[in-house]
Amino acid sequence: MATSFPEIGDRPEDLAALASVRLTEEQLARAVRYAEPEHVADRQVLSEVGDDSGDLLLCGSARLEAVRPSAGRDEDQVLMRYGPGQFVGELGLLTGQRRHLRVRVRRPGTVHRVDPPSFRLLMARDTELSDLFLRAFLARRRLLRQATAQTLRVVGDAESATGMRLRTFLARQGVAHAWLAHTSAEGTALLRAAGPGDTDLPVAVIGSEVLAGVTPGSLSERLDLAYRHTGDGTADLTVVGAGPAGLAAAVHGASEGLRTVLLDAVATGGQAATSARIENYLGFPFGLSGADLTARAAVQALKFGARIASPCSVVALEPGPREHVVTLSDGERIRTRAVVLATGAAYRALPVDRWTELTGRGIFYAATDLEAQTVAGAPVAVVGGANSAGQAALHLARHAQAVTLVVRGGDLGTRMSAYLVERILGDPRITVLTGTEVTGLHGGERLDAVTLTHRDGAARRVACAGLFCFIGAEPATEWLHGVALDDKGFVRTDLTLSEADLGPRWREEGRRPLPYETSVAGVFAAGDVRSSSLKRVAAAAGDGAGAVRSVHQYLALAART
Repeated sequence: MATSFPEIGDRPEDLAALASVRLTEEQLARAVRYAEPEHVADRQVLSEVGDDSGDLLLCGSARLEAVRPSAGRDEDQVLMRYGPGQFVGELGLLTGQRRHLRVRVRRPGTVHRVDPPSFRLLMARDTELSDLFLRAFLARRRLLRQATAQTLRVVGDAESATGMRLRTFLARQGVAHAWLAHTSAEGTALLRAAGPGDTDLPVAVIGSEVLAGVTPGSLSERLDLAYRHTGDGTADLTVVGAGPAGLAAAVHGASEGLRTVLLDAVATGGQAATSARIENYLGFPFGLSGADLTARAAVQALKFGARIASPCSVVALEPGPREHVVTLSDGERIRTRAVVLATGAAYRALPVDRWTELTGRGIFYAATDLEAQTVAGAPVAVVGGANSAGQAALHLARHAQAVTLVVRGGDLGTRMSAYLVERILGDPRITVLTGTEVTGLHGGERLDAVTLTHRDGAARRVACAGLFCFIGAEPATEWLHGVALDDKGFVRTDLTLSEADLGPRWREEGRRPLPYETSVAGVFAAGDVRSSSLKRVAAAAGDGAGAVRSVHQYLALAART
């Protein structure tokens, strides 16, 4: 899930202490109630790299170790050792990702296996153990990411459009990996050993397995991040879109006992995850990045038992009287009693020649640390006049040589919060150009300059290694059919629905739509995709929680009919 959890710290000694925590006798006794005992033999391999995440292992008298297998004749690298009172498990137990390490026995004895259903039950019933396991898992994931040689290695051009998409996916999903430049000595040697040529980039190497021409979708399948049918029947709630609204819906749904599935076409976090810093979110006076906020929410949802799958594109919704069917791009069909649409919106592009060609090669829709490092020390431009553009300009100013903020309107304060305006105007590294538009893009394979044109017709060409676009978005509703939309494509709900939108079925039911309910009974909308919603992170999270309250009301009504 994500890359930063400040509450667990970053210092290796703190992470090591959390990762190697030992249960007290009383805690172990509580955990063992959910387990089955098993005797293990010396050097026995209990799980291998690439295996399904499987069971949580509680050490009784046995001693175990987690190792990274050697690709050559060298000895395996031992990363963790576990003794009596300790436990073997990682974040994959919650996310569904396959094992990154081999687990084997270094002293025979007894272990206690907690299978996935029992583990979910334990996490739901025992708050103390749930928090303890979760912090240990996060610390272990952080330590794995800090290790010098990772199990997953990716070779590619980090600055290409395909490379940037894959890097963004890996970062947003919190997948432990090492990225190797295709021109580096190590990258070249790995490609030579693996076999594929440059045309197959990016190449992912997992242990001895080679995936050429890898995409976020294919890698997601391999890492078990995609949706997998489990045969456990109809879901209570399927949430489409994992931005703040979708994450809030998943957290509230799963924590309140609903069998919840959360799907996203890209990665958890939505547009909020691209925000470098959010300072007006309640409870965080010193601000936090959008990635941090949504990462915490994703872990919360996983903790309560929600199933998260991404990238996982939804292509159709088929309403039914008792249950709905959500169809995925691979043909998988999910039967569900209720649906929350939280698909947000797709980024708008400028109508400038070569825009598509240079997207990912100097044109970006996010300004996180990943993009900022790409343009470090070079001049950049930010387009937009709302808060997201202002936050991006301030963040990029700490990395870039200089930042030009390009605003089409005549007043920076029209759509931007006052605190951001004051900071931007007081920052000597940022130049603000109002009444100005980007009218030209220049460069070879990568962007190196832009043409800026003032409303009076004066134009000039300026050096620009990165153009960051924050000019709003269009609702992601092109796949929806049979759900009432407004004239801009946003989803109508409850009070914004007309009698013509509702039709005869609602008269038969003898009720009006519940809050957040769409023109289709049992289908709700939350966040930016909802017509008349306030386009703010906090409002989206409130929408998600409110929609789940209505889901409960709907399910109760459906059970009585």
